[in-house]
Amino acid sequence: MTHLRLVAPLLAALAMLAAGCGDSGGDSSAAPPPADPAAPVSGTLRTFTYSDTASDVILDPFRDENPDLDLKTATFDSVQEGAAKLAGGFEADVVNVCSDEYQPLVTRNLLRPIDPDGIQGWDKLAFRDNEGVERPDGLVNFVPVAAGPQGLIYDTEQVSPPPDSWADLFDPAYAGRVTIDGGTWLTPIAETAMAQGIANPMKLTDEQVDQAKQKLIDSGSQFRAFTGSDSEKLNLFKAGEVVLADGGRYNALLLRSEGVPVEWVAPEEGPLSWVCGLGITSKAENVDAAYKLINYFVSTPAQAIAAQNGFAVVNPAAVADVPARFRETADPTSISDAIAEVQPDNFQTWVRAWQEVQSG
Repeated sequence: MTHLRLVAPLLAALAMLAAGCGDSGGDSSAAPPPADPAAPVSGTLRTFTYSDTASDVILDPFRDENPDLDLKTATFDSVQEGAAKLAGGFEADVVNVCSDEYQPLVTRNLLRPIDPDGIQGWDKLAFRDNEGVERPDGLVNFVPVAAGPQGLIYDTEQVSPPPDSWADLFDPAYAGRVTIDGGTWLTPIAETAMAQGIANPMKLTDEQVDQAKQKLIDSGSQFRAFTGSDSEKLNLFKAGEVVLADGGRYNALLLRSEGVPVEWVAPEEGPLSWVCGLGITSKAENVDAAYKLINYFVSTPAQAIAAQNGFAVVNPAAVADVPARFRETADPTSISDAIAEVQPDNFQTWVRAWQEVQSG
């Protein structure tokens, strides 16, 4: 999952965090679960999510099950961008949240705590103990709905031998034909740090962040682009302009479906992994429908759909309903050895470093 953060949203999010615990003016009490989870919902439900969360493939069954509900979707390219817009008055009931970028929402009180009793099968969901999910008081910031690994994607006809290390992104043999995620400050710095031999990229010192920053600046000619979205990365592969990139299994699946000869591989240092989910905003107007949507996303039918996109499911019961060729990658234990992307304690140093990389 690619997170696009342009400079303006970055600065807005950073300013919002530096300002301390601002108040969104929303409701900070626990969102009450519906008395009858099976009851039909109506009215309007507004979502603000990544584009893959809002895809018709996964949402159409929910629409069919709730014909009296007007589902309105809007998308963003990063949670920080979404947080900045919500803080500015954008209206939504449900928002995408990820373990590596939940703080902008929490700091400005943009999330209404979720009662885990309102989530079907909560105690059996994978990744519910990931950073940012549960609060100290037992309530929940967001409910995980999907996870996945971040590794290497390579053109099997152009890259030989196959890459097996994050350091291969910096192999001069492929200078000008490599792309790296550029919409997020976390991913490129973490991957570069691992390429430099650092084992735990989520615990970088300020000095190590600076070293990774300088490596990226010094390697500017190595990269065709710092891609700001999945679609940009896929288009570069399809045009033959890049032969090696970082990315998720879903990217590789999409490219192969269009005849591009690529494979996905986990680097020997370990892949990164992301966990994203859905939260209820502090200004949500249709809480019952919000719970209904979240419970749909963790249901076995919806999880089986997500699994066919190369994602690891959060509901282990869904693995049995996944087509055989996707079961291995759908199993949540398939990313148990990956390095979980979380928001570093010194994340502001990372943000500033990435801004320096972008400015050259």
